[in-house]
Formats: sequence, C-alpha cells, structure tokens
Amino acid sequence: MKEEQVYFAVDLGATSGRTIVGRLADGKIALDEITRFDNKLITTGGHVYWDIFALYDEIIRGLRTAHERGINITSIGIDTWGCDFVFVASDGALLRNPLSYRDPHTFGVMDDYFAGKLPKEKVYELTGIQFMNFNSLFQLYAMQKAGNSALKNADKVLFIPDALSYMLTGKAVCEYTVCSTSQMLNPTTGDIAPELLDSLGMKRSQFGPMTAPGTVVGSLTPEVQRLTGLGEVPVVAVAGHDTASAVAAVPASNEKFAYLSSGTWSLMGIESAKPIINSHSYDLNFTNEGGIEGTTRFLKNICGMWIYECCRREWKASWKESMGSAEELLSHKTLQQEAMAEEPFRFLINPDDAVFANPQSMIKAIGDYCRSHGEAVPTTRAEICRCIFDSLALRYRQVFGWLKDFADFDIDTLHIIGGGSLNAYLNQFTANSCGVTVLAGPQEATAIGNIMMQAKAAGVVESVWQMRKIIAESIDLRRFEPQNSADWDKAYDKFLSITNK
Repeated sequence: MKEEQVYFAVDLGATSGRTIVGRLADGKIALDEITRFDNKLITTGGHVYWDIFALYDEIIRGLRTAHERGINITSIGIDTWGCDFVFVASDGALLRNPLSYRDPHTFGVMDDYFAGKLPKEKVYELTGIQFMNFNSLFQLYAMQKAGNSALKNADKVLFIPDALSYMLTGKAVCEYTVCSTSQMLNPTTGDIAPELLDSLGMKRSQFGPMTAPGTVVGSLTPEVQRLTGLGEVPVVAVAGHDTASAVAAVPASNEKFAYLSSGTWSLMGIESAKPIINSHSYDLNFTNEGGIEGTTRFLKNICGMWIYECCRREWKASWKESMGSAEELLSHKTLQQEAMAEEPFRFLINPDDAVFANPQSMIKAIGDYCRSHGEAVPTTRAEICRCIFDSLALRYRQVFGWLKDFADFDIDTLHIIGGGSLNAYLNQFTANSCGVTVLAGPQEATAIGNIMMQAKAAGVVESVWQMRKIIAESIDLRRFEPQNSADWDKAYDKFLSITNK
C-alpha cells in the first residue's frame, strides 16, 4: 500500500451533515470529523425545500477548516440521500432550492401517473425500483402537472450529490448509484429508460453522463480554490447514494450476508450480482438499486429510527426545567434503559404504515394506531420507546424472511451498519427476532465507504473485498447471537395479526 493518503468525505443525511477526513495507512483506516452541521428543511409557499446553498457553504467551511489545520487532502467525495435533485439553467445557474422528498406535492401522484402514462407493472419491469411517492419519477411528474417554472427552464437535472460536485467543479455528471434511486434508471441497460423520459416529455441530454462510482468528476474551480485555500484537488464521484456508500463498507468476509443500514431509515437487503425483478419482488415492493463494481443492492426500505427521533424531538420541545435535565433524561442511553424495563410486546405497530410518514405528532400517531388496532395505548416515554424497538425488530424479521426466499445463497450473517449499530438493545432484539448472527459496526459506514471509494479511485485499493478486509481490521465488531426464540416466535404471530388488520 502507498504512503498515507487523506480523503475528505462529505456525508449528508436528511437531518444533519458532516465533513470527515479519512487517513489510510498500514492497511487500516482512521477517521477525524472536521465539521458537523444541521440540514434543515425550509417550508415556504406551501412547499418543503432543502437549502442547497447552505449545504455548499458548509462544504466550503469544512474544506477551509481542513486547509487551516494543515491537512493535505488527496481528493473529495460527496454522498447524500437519494431521489431529490436540482435544476440548472442553460447559463449554469441553479434554478431555486430543490424540493424535499417530504414535500406533499407527490401525494396521490403515483396513481395519476399509472393511469395516464405507463402502467405500474411496466414501470417496475423497466426499473425494478420499489414504489414510493417521492421517487424522482413521480416528483418530476408532479412538477410537470403543476407547471413548475424551474422544470420548464431546466437545461440539466442533477441529483443532490452531483449538484454539489457541480458547484465545486463546474462539471455535471449523473452518478450511477444515486440515479438508481430515481425510478428512472433501467438496471439492465445501465442508463435512464427512454420510455420514462418520453412519459415526462424530457430528454436524456438533460441529465449528465452516467458515471460509475470511483470516477474523477473534475478539480475544484478557481473560485472554490480561493474560498478554501486549496489547490486543484480532484472531486470523485463516490457511491453518491449514502446507502450505496454504507453497503460498500460492510466488513463481510464473503458473499453470504445480508445488511441492515440503520439510521433515520433502515435499509435491509442483500448484495446481488444481477437485478431481481419478478412478480414476487413486485408484489412485496422490493427495490434494485445500484451498487459498486456492477452489483445490485436488492433491498427494502423500512421506516427505521425516524419514529423514535420524532418522539424525542416532541419530548424535547415540551420539556420544562422543573422536570430535570433534558439532555440526561432524554439521552439515548436513558431512554433505551427505561424501555428495557417495560413489558415486552405489549404495544406493537407497523413502522411502515403510512400514518408514520410525517405526522404533525408522532406520539399521537402511535396512540391512534394502537387504538385503531384494538391494542392498549402506550403513554409513557419508556412504553413508547419499547413499542418502537419491539416493532422494528419484528418488522426486520418479516423483511429478512423475504430476503432469504429471494437470495440464491444461504444468509449466515446480518451486518448492522450506521448509527443504529450503536443500539445494543435493538441489535440483540434483531438477532432474537431474525434468528441469525448479527455483527454490528461500523457506525460511520457511509463515510468509510465514501473514503474507500476515493482510495479505489486513487489506485490505493483494487477491489471491494480488499476494501472490506481493511475495514474489518480497522474496527471492533460487536457480535449478537439469537436468544429467547420461542418468545419472539409468539410475538411475531401477534405482530402479523395486528399489522394485517
């Protein structure tokens, strides 16, 4: 391996972002966080937007800070959430802030699209992507119906990581993994499906050239060099979709694994050599997203820690000083310990029910769901958290069972990566519920995958399996074996009875 290389990763999630440097030396990787910041939604004019300019400014701040600390950056890579995009005019200017996937403008649009454009079955046959109202295809259709002026004047459509790379380099590309989340990419041809472009009245030229992970996009513009103090540092198109970067960092030793990328969303899936598109995957709404080195991430979205995070925000907003320290009593550690003292399986919900997508009050939504399904209603913080953790683990079991049916290999390990890998209680619940060995870590899988793809672009590592070997030797994995199988079998029957109502 070459001498120490330092890679700058921009890792943007739906609620926060970080800039991190990764140092690769002596067969191991080490991370240092440079900056951390909020990623705030902006509501105005009846719509919900991301602030792309604020995110760009935070990247500039992170790069400038790294330069001031004397860090010699080898390259830069950006990963973000999927589906959302920015419009660029013919003069190169960005056309307003991008709409967020949580904007309500796509509610009900899928059925309109299927009735007036292409049938649902045909769209799945072309893309193999699960149907979610906020997929780029339906966002664009909703904008078209609304006469969106930015769409009318768009010369280019850039997905969020590509838009930020464009702001840094002036080069427009369409990175494969993030494009695959759009429900516009045909995984068989490896490009955007002409039939879907035609249905929107759009042209292929409005999207950048399809670009594989590990490709250099370009170097920092003179303007960015002046703002940061850096030179012509290259920007690499890593696996731009954050889940693709996270899966690239799964520290597996062979192909017989499933993964659970655990954060605001939980993404459970397998890595497949080819797309799995058939009537069964269609019925269960599984998705085929782009992976690295030509692989497919066959997976299903699960609501994840979104419900828990929303409840914590509500509790913090209503907190009073007389109640004690909010930081201590609403910490993850305290809430999880309190939840473990509660009776298991007393309250169960389907975390993926539409009522939990973005309610005004998540606590009320949980109560309403339990009430409408004939259950007792959780009222305390501990009861609500126990309800969420039990329900997530049981939903994981349901999806894991489907994955075992689809896989052409025996799954012997479930790797839990991302922030949720720190929740030891939920990790143990997942092992118990799914009846499989769980290996938890790394927490920073997305940033590590981002950094390792930059290392691959630089020729420092040669393959995903070399990447995974380095990662496995750089972190401490936590192991969880199944326990209390009979109790979890009984709870799963109850879960199916409730959620099938």
